[in-house]
Amino acid sequence: MSSTTLSASANRTRWLVYGLTLLVVAIVCVEAVNIGFYDPYGDDYFLFRMQGVLASVDMATLTWVMFGSLFVLLMAGLPLAFVAGGLGVVFLYLLGDAAMLNIIPSRIFPMMTNPDLAAIPLFIFMATMLERAGLIEEMFDAVYQWMGGLHGGLAVATIVASTILAAMVGVVGAAIVTMGIIALPAMLKRNYDPQIAIGSIMAGGTLGVLIPPSILAILYAVVAQQSVGELYLGSVLPGLLLSGLYILYVIVRTTLNPKLGPPVPVEERLSLAQKLALLRGLIAPIGLVVLVLGLLFAGVATPVEAAGLGSFGAMGVAMLHKRLTLKGLIEASGATLKATAMVLWIIFGASIFVGLYILQGGQAFITETILSTGLGAYGILFLMMVLLVILGMFLDWVGILLLAVPIFVPIVKSLTFTGLFGLPGPTPDSVILWFGVLYLVPLHQLVHLLNYQVLMTTTIKLKV
Repeated sequence: MSSTTLSASANRTRWLVYGLTLLVVAIVCVEAVNIGFYDPYGDDYFLFRMQGVLASVDMATLTWVMFGSLFVLLMAGLPLAFVAGGLGVVFLYLLGDAAMLNIIPSRIFPMMTNPDLAAIPLFIFMATMLERAGLIEEMFDAVYQWMGGLHGGLAVATIVASTILAAMVGVVGAAIVTMGIIALPAMLKRNYDPQIAIGSIMAGGTLGVLIPPSILAILYAVVAQQSVGELYLGSVLPGLLLSGLYILYVIVRTTLNPKLGPPVPVEERLSLAQKLALLRGLIAPIGLVVLVLGLLFAGVATPVEAAGLGSFGAMGVAMLHKRLTLKGLIEASGATLKATAMVLWIIFGASIFVGLYILQGGQAFITETILSTGLGAYGILFLMMVLLVILGMFLDWVGILLLAVPIFVPIVKSLTFTGLFGLPGPTPDSVILWFGVLYLVPLHQLVHLLNYQVLMTTTIKLKV
């Protein structure tokens, strides 16, 4: 495509944005006049009135209008937090009157006062502090030296390091970015197959969705009103099982075809004494993880208390490695503030949007629609997983959870899962926790796929 054509297309897009902006401003001005000078319940108005224009719309049409506009704006590149919250406020006005805006504080305030959410910034700070201290690089180097002699040893080391890192930080981005910077060039330098290299980073890097202390599990527990500790207990085994299967796959593939992941040459391998010396630097961070998760699983500490201990311990570990500086603390605090603010704004925006939809009868509509398909409990569960994949085309993992879980949980509560292959199904008391673990697994795969293209682009640049 020529530069002239691209310039013309950009100009058309620019003028379209300008036109839509002027249209929105004009509508807002007209509505401001109506609110300020006309009776909101009367028949008189200035030019036109948008207030309550969707009040008589049926639920099916409203569903298409609300979620259709949400997806269109998201595909336009606008951030989810402001799109969901902004559309929630707009539809509040279009569906009712100004008094309905009181729903906004009633939805946000319970979230603000939920104590479990305090664990999010603490675990994020723990992750950023360990990253700033350079401990993640040391951990990968130690695991790499221990496993480099195996076929596909670098890929195996990447998955093992990512699993340990997931148990340290609970943040998906930290593992993917760090492993992409450290492990990917190392594997490409050793002539690893790009698919094996990228696959090991994506598979291991996204285990933070499942393995405690997963931030996503905290959000699910808050939205579904479940115990964070019990959800952590339920997600440990699936996370470790996935990690083990990834490692097994890499070993089998590279053993059958050594060219996919050649081992490190013998002359570059370290002696046993040198390998043991590398483990000394991992004693403190791994001890911190064992302490935090041990206190949490034993019921001695709540998730917030465990997160606070982990944050304090991360600073102690950085001090032991002589990497605790004022600059590092400021940078870690700033990164924590940005990440936490992003998560909380998405929570607030999605809460308003979904809360309005449920208030209008959306929950009953979705439940009736899904149950009317005639599918059994497991068929409906499969349908929900397919919907998660579709949502993953437009939303990030936080947005998917906050938009889907409030709608899906009541449906799951109404179903009876009898079990498969002779195994017992979940009890009615534990079905929401069971669904939470199942819900985290496809989200882990979605995060995997969403980041694949970014790492593939990075691989091409590194190889060039």
